[in-house]
Amino acid sequence: MEKDNMDNLFGRLENEFDVDMPNSGHQNRFLEKLKQQNTIAENTIQQKSNYWKPFLAVAASIVLCFSIFTFMQQQEPEINDLASVSPELSRTQDFFTLAIQNELATLETERSPETEELINDALKQLIVLETDYEKLKKDLTQSGDDQRVVYAMISNFQNRIDVLEHVMKNIEEVKQFKADELNQNTL
Repeated sequence: MEKDNMDNLFGRLENEFDVDMPNSGHQNRFLEKLKQQNTIAENTIQQKSNYWKPFLAVAASIVLCFSIFTFMQQQEPEINDLASVSPELSRTQDFFTLAIQNELATLETERSPETEELINDALKQLIVLETDYEKLKKDLTQSGDDQRVVYAMISNFQNRIDVLEHVMKNIEEVKQFKADELNQNTL
């Protein structure tokens, strides 16, 4: 049906099509007119956009100031850790932190294809314990230095050290097993 409509349309317009060749230079004149129209349109757009720039700058400044003000108002209070409770607990926190850092450094020196999975698993466990510790810090802030939270924080540090020591023990067993296997193969 649509083809019939098209055929009828072209049938009616058959002798009305302009099939003459345009004069020489027609394409160049046409392109010149297009360039002139584009230049006029670009100038108009630039003039219109120039009027809005100062308003946009002021609006952006207001939004930025409002955002900063809102952010400053929503900041949480300072979160306490063991060091904020007492000087003794500060030293305890420093001791555990240093011990964990030393164990992690030792663990990284033991990294090999055989121990890669053990080390990665231990690091995942440490991330979970660190997340728990961050929650405990918030609890300590909210509870006002509750001793149960302090004990839980110390226990968290001890658990991290236990994980690292356990992994180091497993790494030593893997190394020993590898050495025994190597000795048996050489005999």
